[in-house]
Amino acid sequence: MSDKESNKKKSFLARLSSSDPPKKNRKLAYVILLLAAGVFVMLYGNFQSSTAKPDAVETKSSGDSQQEKEEVETFGSGKEKQARTISDYEKKYEAELTDVLESMIGVDNVQVFVNVDATEEKVYEHNTVNQSQTTEENDREGGTRNIEDNSVDQQLVIVRNGDKEQPVVVKTLKPDIRGVLVVAKGADNIKVKKSVVDAVTRVLDVPSHRVAVTPKKTKGD
Repeated sequence: MSDKESNKKKSFLARLSSSDPPKKNRKLAYVILLLAAGVFVMLYGNFQSSTAKPDAVETKSSGDSQQEKEEVETFGSGKEKQARTISDYEKKYEAELTDVLESMIGVDNVQVFVNVDATEEKVYEHNTVNQSQTTEENDREGGTRNIEDNSVDQQLVIVRNGDKEQPVVVKTLKPDIRGVLVVAKGADNIKVKKSVVDAVTRVLDVPSHRVAVTPKKTKGD
């Protein structure tokens, strides 16, 4: 082999060897890019799952709350369904009457006082069983007589609410009202006073003799 051919071969090998490093670098960069993309996909998936879990828990919690709310409304064990006190009823009636009377023509600066007889009364469901028995007796003189025995057995209807048993409420009766006092400006007018009495008797369903209307004194009185 001549020197010229030997030099050409060496220069070719030199160029070949010098071109390998860039190819290796490109392959390495490509592998690193794939690894980085894989890590990003994994982290993104974990992030999505971690953010989705609280929503699921919150939905379940709201569902449980809705179920509890339905149970409360069904069996009347919630705060709004609890029996009101006498004071609660009096304040409620006084506020309602004050709003109504303040809106009437000729009536101003109203004060209302309501006296309630008792708290509300609940009427419960009962199963009623009527029994009747007739007995015929013979006396020594040959006469007969019939003895009737009637009995009524009532049993309270109970439903189960979880671990508790509660009676079934048929209806709730509002308490009776003993009397109502209205003090207002303009009540010294006979027509206005009559209108106030009529309004109170219709709103609270009480007889007129239980309603007293008095004019309020002014600063100069």
